[in-house]
Amino acid sequence: MGGLPFNETTLAEVLKEAGYITAVIGKWHLGHSGLYHPNFRGFDYYFGIPYSHDMGCTDTPGYNLPPCPACPQCSGATSHGRDCYTKVALPLFENITIIQQPVNLTGLAAEYTEKATQFIQHASESGRPFFLYLALAHMHVPLVLAQPPSSSSFPEPYRASLREMDALVGRIKDKVDGCWKENTFLWFTGDNGPWAQKCKLAGSVGPFSGAWQRQRGGSAAKQTTWEGGHRVPALAYWPGRIPANVTSTALLSTTDIFPTLVSLAKASLPSNRRFDGSDVSEILFGQSHQGHKTLFHPNSGAAGKAGEIKALRLAQYKAFYTTGGAKACDGSVGLEEHHQPPLIFNLDQDVQEQVPLDVEAGEYRAVLPVITRALTDFLQDIATDNVSTADYSHEPAAVPCCNPQHTVCRCQACCSSGNREP
Repeated sequence: MGGLPFNETTLAEVLKEAGYITAVIGKWHLGHSGLYHPNFRGFDYYFGIPYSHDMGCTDTPGYNLPPCPACPQCSGATSHGRDCYTKVALPLFENITIIQQPVNLTGLAAEYTEKATQFIQHASESGRPFFLYLALAHMHVPLVLAQPPSSSSFPEPYRASLREMDALVGRIKDKVDGCWKENTFLWFTGDNGPWAQKCKLAGSVGPFSGAWQRQRGGSAAKQTTWEGGHRVPALAYWPGRIPANVTSTALLSTTDIFPTLVSLAKASLPSNRRFDGSDVSEILFGQSHQGHKTLFHPNSGAAGKAGEIKALRLAQYKAFYTTGGAKACDGSVGLEEHHQPPLIFNLDQDVQEQVPLDVEAGEYRAVLPVITRALTDFLQDIATDNVSTADYSHEPAAVPCCNPQHTVCRCQACCSSGNREP
């Protein structure tokens, strides 16, 4: 029933106050009930699903591992394990109204594209600046394609889905180029590495294999603090401002998005808390190559208490106080291990995170005090800041259910619900 705590200020709220038209299209997953809904968190327009598209059944279940069924009918309904959500159909919202339930995933990408281009066109005609947060279903499972992959041109669903996403983003870029090319900044990135237990449907970690962990079982990708779990690509596009065809090695974070966009909008950050991110516009504009020296990586599900800081990056060094492997394609899971003193890897020499530095080596002994101080200072900063606690409780009344008078409305797979959309 909860969501993003109300004492948190969203980027959309800051930019709306600065005169921007705001929209979120795609996955929200920060609360959909009552005042947690994006229309009450700074967004003028919302079109999308309230959480991940594998968290409700549909009639177009797509590619998943293990496969999940379409929404079951009352007769003969069966359980398909905890990895499949079959009780409540996945809803599609437009603002506060559920317009389709279950959503047709096959056409969802095209609808996102249409709504995004319409919003950009509307903003252009209004003459007001705009902020569009587009959270695509790609490349999360289930992979659902508008066109079934051809064995000759796209032999694998993942590759076909990636190509579909590329085309979708391209169409939105073309729309921007046709409206406000010189005055619009596009920032594209991901939120985590591959979900290894989904095997070929998950993608690849490339060279960021987390070899030390893989030798002990489990995955070193999503849900872990290994490089394959949180290192993601990022593309920035702004003709005339951001140099084209340039790759930067500067260490950035998705926490930089908020302060950077607020700065570019000539707005002000909320004063009631400290921000981990920085304004990195000078790096994007090619005027600096100095990114973060230190980044802190919270536990993400594979090991340790979720959210605790048990790994950090200091320049080329990566330190682990807790390690563990998420569920891998082969089903293995790496045991949780605690390290005192920490494991330390030199990523300049060992991006695979295969061999930690020898604790007796001069390099280890030189960097350990600096790492210890950085972690101590960061934890002290958290302890003295305005910290929020998210509400993860479940309330049956918050289950999103459509109006049964709508043409496309089947909230629950086997029976109607007394709970209706707001």
